[in-house]
Amino acid sequence: MFRRILSLLCLAAPLQGGEAVKPMTHAVLVHGIWQNEGRCFGLLRKDLEKRGVTCLVPSLKPADGREGIATLAFQLRKEIDDTFGPDQHFVLIAFSMGGLVSRLYLQDLGGAARCDTLITISTPHHGTEMAKFHYGQGAAEMRPNSVFLHELRLGETILGEMPIISYRTPFDAVIVPCESSLWDRAENIEIPCPLHPMMTRSRKLRRDILRRFSYPG
Repeated sequence: MFRRILSLLCLAAPLQGGEAVKPMTHAVLVHGIWQNEGRCFGLLRKDLEKRGVTCLVPSLKPADGREGIATLAFQLRKEIDDTFGPDQHFVLIAFSMGGLVSRLYLQDLGGAARCDTLITISTPHHGTEMAKFHYGQGAAEMRPNSVFLHELRLGETILGEMPIISYRTPFDAVIVPCESSLWDRAENIEIPCPLHPMMTRSRKLRRDILRRFSYPG
């Protein structure tokens, strides 16, 4: 019980040391495989919009990734440009496969120039064994040691000094091994959560994201 209370207090506490609270006025929320706008970020989107943040939550197609992650990354760029214009900065929050879509957009499609912070949630940065049981090009790209992941890793330098946070749960049965969500380029945070798709709904995770920013509302 003491450890649980201490954990909650730590998540509720303000950032310490050299960690500055950053402003967030616009956010892009990128869903994972088999998902769409309505099936992933409902609670977090409400949290942000209540604080005055303008949110874009595109539904990328095909949601199963069968045509490859690049197809989704190009859609993401178009959605952002069409909605926010060419210059508006934003925070990018991505779940699962959406984290790889977002990284490709940032690294190869010019997005890094306007993204203030990248937050990934249960993203298979090093692939997942479960992708071996799924069809399509996107699944092949998410398998460990794929050419796609290798090239993505080589392009990380384009991210420069961008702040990056990667959340993971040790109980993830979709990202296998769950340590695949650890990324040495990121601040890695463990959030105990029993199921992969519940991560974006986690109160602890949402609280930890929200405390990192200041808001227009």
